[in-house]
Amino acid sequence: MTILAVLATIFGVVNGIANFPQIYKIFRRKSAKDISVITYSLLSVGSFVWILYGLEIKNFPVLIMNILAFFEFILVLIGCYIYGR
Repeated sequence: MTILAVLATIFGVVNGIANFPQIYKIFRRKSAKDISVITYSLLSVGSFVWILYGLEIKNFPVLIMNILAFFEFILVLIGCYIYGR
């Protein structure tokens, strides 16, 4: 495994969990006041397409990272729906 592959794996995991602090903040404060629903909707769609692509090319890292990201984007959107503006 090359150094670039190791770095890509590490940062793939970091990107995959990067939205947990935002999710925590939304649900702890019970407010999604400054969250852009459009941004997270677009990110969700994009992540879903990457999941399909990961399945097509049978690439486990792409698949896992985007499943995590998709799950997080959906949680943010749920927080926006529950706690609104």
